[in-house]
Amino acid sequence: MSTDAQPVPTSPPSPPHDHHELGGALAGAIRVVFSFTLLSRFAGLAREVLNARVLGDTLVGSAFAAAFIVPNLFRRLFGEGALTAAFLPEYTRLTKDNPDLARRLASIVIAALTLLTGAITLVIEGILFLSLSMGWTGSDSILSVKLTMLMLPMMPLVCITAILGGMLQAHGRFGPPAAAPIILNVFMIAGGATHFFLPDQTREGTAYWIGFAAVAASIAQIAWSLSALRGIVSWTRVWHGVGPAATTVLRRFGPVVIGLGALQLSTMIDQLIAMWPVWIEPSTTRAIFGTESFPLDEASNAILSTTTRFYQFPLGVFGLAVATAVFPLLSRTASDPAAFAHMLRRGLRISLLIGLPASAGLLLASNDLVSVMLAGGKESYSADGIARSAAVLIGFAPAVWVYSLNNVLTRAFYSQGNTRTPMAISLISVALNLVFNLVLIWPLREAGLAWATAASASIQFAMLLFLCRSRLGITAIDRPTLGAAARIVLCTLVMSGAVWATGYFLPHTDTWATHAYRLAAIVAVGMGSFALVAFALGLPELRWVTQKGPKGGAGAYLTE
Repeated sequence: MSTDAQPVPTSPPSPPHDHHELGGALAGAIRVVFSFTLLSRFAGLAREVLNARVLGDTLVGSAFAAAFIVPNLFRRLFGEGALTAAFLPEYTRLTKDNPDLARRLASIVIAALTLLTGAITLVIEGILFLSLSMGWTGSDSILSVKLTMLMLPMMPLVCITAILGGMLQAHGRFGPPAAAPIILNVFMIAGGATHFFLPDQTREGTAYWIGFAAVAASIAQIAWSLSALRGIVSWTRVWHGVGPAATTVLRRFGPVVIGLGALQLSTMIDQLIAMWPVWIEPSTTRAIFGTESFPLDEASNAILSTTTRFYQFPLGVFGLAVATAVFPLLSRTASDPAAFAHMLRRGLRISLLIGLPASAGLLLASNDLVSVMLAGGKESYSADGIARSAAVLIGFAPAVWVYSLNNVLTRAFYSQGNTRTPMAISLISVALNLVFNLVLIWPLREAGLAWATAASASIQFAMLLFLCRSRLGITAIDRPTLGAAARIVLCTLVMSGAVWATGYFLPHTDTWATHAYRLAAIVAVGMGSFALVAFALGLPELRWVTQKGPKGGAGAYLTE
């Protein structure tokens, strides 16, 4: 059970939850999140392809990727990461038991988040300005510092948007937060398009335009989220009586921020390694590694960042959609062990149904996918950059299903108020990732960073799964779940064989048109063969995602 004390509800315990109603609520939420996330990810993929083409596998591309990751790290840490994980279960409980106290809690959390992230932003901006004015920044890293200063104000804005999105999910409104990233993608596409319409536009100038567009989009996202909350939540400056609830959130936030902070530290370490040739002087490289011949170069971070988006497309559309939809429902059923276990297993099985064939498909289609996205036309990656990008994708792909299941398992712990277990596991994963990074970059270059991420995530999955019984008191994978996993593996194997055979007999000429033709055929055969076998085996997970939810949608179940 939870390692944190749970507050005593102010209303009588709820009766046992109906599993059919739970399944319908989950299916309805997944469909809403999936629909908007699919549109958002297509827009995001278009954004990344455009940015990759106009910024290229160059120093400018690497500098922009390094600058853009900074506000995103804080968003994951303070916004949709630690604070949401600590805030959402308590807010969900209060929304049912004491709505007035829930709005007080939301008001104080938003106020504190604004002050904290705003102060951090000002401090970092001051340090970066001082480094430029004092000449502490090397010539190759000046652009990345300036772009970071430009986009850093996104940090408090995206954190606020993430908390507002969590509130909407607690009220069963999954559509608006899932649609919010579309705003960012559209704005950044407009910024990248200036490369083609403004006279004498350079790659560096385009990077600044994209940065300006990202900051403007963050403001628009807050306006969008507040508009969606109108009529659902009212804000207040009266915080009387909110102390115990706020203390619960703060107590949970500490371990989560350490755990997610460790994971974000791991991401920053990956970034530092990828940007090492740009940020670090050769003399320092020689002092640490005994040689100036570092395996990465100024293009490594651009290649790593762009390719990351390709494997995150199925993960974001499907994997995170399931995790996002299941989190409020896990929080809702936290006091009902049978319903909680049912919801967790259902979330894991749906995630595996989507994640495992996605892993196999990305592995088999890696070269064609990267070539279609980054090659062809005047603005494109170099042949070397495309080959290296395909190698990175092959490193990330085997663990797409693992990333998906980790998202669900971690939320299961958080929904029970247990924040310490995921924290400890994340610290171990960070240490392992660093070791794997330093070992694998020498033979595999930037692809070694991808393989290190996949390996450490797989170990994290094994630890989370193992500790479900002792820390949550449930068996996450029972016999029916294991049988379902075996059937999904069989479907994936058949699909993989069909895709491999299709690729083997199709033309292999290295032209954009051939790669596009091969990719279209591989995707069609893969989807068709998997669906055919899945229907033949009667996989119940297919019915689950189309199951009719309770009248009024998932929100009716969450707020009943």
